[in-house]
Amino acid sequence: MRRIFLLAMLTAFGCASPPALPPAPPAEPPVVVAPSTPPPQADACGAGRHQDLVGRPRTEIPVPINPELQRVACDSCPITQDYSPDRLNFFFDAASGRITKVSCG
Repeated sequence: MRRIFLLAMLTAFGCASPPALPPAPPAEPPVVVAPSTPPPQADACGAGRHQDLVGRPRTEIPVPINPELQRVACDSCPITQDYSPDRLNFFFDAASGRITKVSCG
């Protein structure tokens, strides 16, 4: 009889479900770090003085061209993606040769 009682007790406790765990806290969204881009500076390269050249032939771009402070490229040509706020960029249409954009960067 004692064996039956022990066996019943072991069976009863062995089949008991474990205590319920508290719910997990909601997952935090991952922190996304954007690539650092320098804050835009108000016309650091002087592009505002050259906006009147937009629509004119590229031959009117002022010379001499200092490669470190000035860049001339067609608007469909590959260029480096480095950012230099002091660099003046002149972009022109490859087909017509007309200046399409004057900007810093």
